Amino acid sequence: MTRKFDPVQLGSIEIFLKAAETLSFAKAAVELGLGAPAVSRSIARLEKRVGSRLFTRSTRRIRLTEDGRLYQEQCSQALNQIADVEDILGSQRRAPSGLIRVSVPTTYAHYRIIPLLPEFARRFPDIRIELNISNQNIDFITEGFDLAIRMGKLPDSSLVARRLEQAALGVFAAPSYLQAQGEPRTLSDLKQHKLVLFERPSSGRTFPWEFSDGTRDIEMTMKSAVMFSGDFLGCVNFAIAGGGLVQAYDFIAEQYVKTGKLIEVLQAFRGHTRPFSLLYPEKHNLAPRVRAFIDYISETLVSHAT
Repeated sequence: MTRKFDPVQLGSIEIFLKAAETLSFAKAAVELGLGAPAVSRSIARLEKRVGSRLFTRSTRRIRLTEDGRLYQEQCSQALNQIADVEDILGSQRRAPSGLIRVSVPTTYAHYRIIPLLPEFARRFPDIRIELNISNQNIDFITEGFDLAIRMGKLPDSSLVARRLEQAALGVFAAPSYLQAQGEPRTLSDLKQHKLVLFERPSSGRTFPWEFSDGTRDIEMTMKSAVMFSGDFLGCVNFAIAGGGLVQAYDFIAEQYVKTGKLIEVLQAFRGHTRPFSLLYPEKHNLAPRVRAFIDYISETLVSHAT
């Protein structure tokens, strides 16, 4: 049995979502071209219809209730699905178009993804990209992202993960540092050196250094007086300045090795890799613009990485 749906309700839902986004009836009214009283009345009617308060109100601000957050999540998902179906139906008549919101870690964005975007824009001129460069975890639904690229194992089974590459790691240092401190030959030699460490954004702990001796992977938790957070390029630039040894991805270090700013050490223990994957919520039908981006990045990056 098909549930009867009041057409007016769709307009009320759009008003609710704008109020939930701005956390202000007045701002929602301005952005929607309505009067503030009209927004307030629409929210009140919606709350009466669903039988629950969606906002808590004070003289200065509004906040979503727990029911309001649930309603926002479900309504956003439903409207996104409607938009995706419209895109799919319209794709037979036109090229992919619309906005894609993508979240990418800092270094991966600068060294892997951004260099590929000009060609994507040339192929798909009607697709707009909003690239969020951040190491922080995201919520696809409430933050409105279509895709994310992340490193490591992915425990959330509600997301589809498409492997992009296994990024190789190496240990590097500036010539000036090696001239002053000598070159480590074994992993135990690292105890005598200055190490440049990076803090995990999710846990606040430093990334362990990872090696391979040809038969097994070796993970070492390191200690150092110097630690960076937020942007890994700080570690790389500190090492280039002679600050110490840094473990970095080959795709970051290779340009500095070619110009002589960094030298690789402990090559006998390289070989460990970390996975990078493209993530998106599980859907039966992806919007053509999203599918175009997934296919382009996956195919192009794989060809560049090999």
